[in-house]
Amino acid sequence: MPKPLVDVDTVEAAAFCLSDELSPFTSAWHAHRKHQLLYSAQGALHLEVEQAQWLLPPQRAAWLRSGTRHRVRVSQPVSLRTVYLEPRLVRLPPEGECRVFIIEPLAREMLLYSTRWGPERPPREPLADSFFGTLAQLLSEWASESRAWRLPRARTPELERAMAFTLKHLGEPISFEDAARAARLSGRTLSRRFEEEAQTTWRRFLHDARMLRAMELLAEEGARVTQTAYAVGFESLAAFTHAFHAFTGECPRDFRQRVARGSEPRAGAAPATRRTRAR
Repeated sequence: MPKPLVDVDTVEAAAFCLSDELSPFTSAWHAHRKHQLLYSAQGALHLEVEQAQWLLPPQRAAWLRSGTRHRVRVSQPVSLRTVYLEPRLVRLPPEGECRVFIIEPLAREMLLYSTRWGPERPPREPLADSFFGTLAQLLSEWASESRAWRLPRARTPELERAMAFTLKHLGEPISFEDAARAARLSGRTLSRRFEEEAQTTWRRFLHDARMLRAMELLAEEGARVTQTAYAVGFESLAAFTHAFHAFTGECPRDFRQRVARGSEPRAGAAPATRRTRAR
């Protein structure tokens, strides 16, 4: 990642948008004194906080409370749009350090339009102040509809190796034993690490990672459901459709068509209850 031309924490304006075109990189862990609204207009952004990690394709955005330590990873070109807001502007901030939510058409248009006012904007500009004030108020409403589409993070190098191996081979018929060898742990120890550090199992981690990757692939232009199913390790289209519907509340084809239209999920669409410790 190129060195920033400006230190965002020293910008005098209460709110502004930082627009950047990113090449593959991994940032250092860091935090900001302002609230952040992270959005990728093109390409998928990988976001990590202390306890969790998310994939942010253009259909999702993330709210980060001020002071939240985080890092981002980019594996493909990304058009990043980040809105920074002084905490005083958000009267009812969403709960928690990070909330990930579906981008509605209005939210998307406002985030893209906010690039009009970058970090060099005057500290006091009535139109910009009014715009960002409205955005800050809507943020609480948008983020209240957050979804649990996330993966846990590792706290030890061994579990991190197992997770990284799993994420790298989502489209292959990998086994728990493969992940244990990558972690350089016994199967029993790796199983315990997943339970204690991530509050889940390796099989559930693999399943959820495949679903998140499928959502990313289906959001790409020209995506095909059958190819996506094979790309995330399913040999049966029926099994993939069932798993995807249970995870997102939508069939893969409906999800792909909705994303292409830029519309919201159909009324009542919600993921099925997830079994945290399912094997």
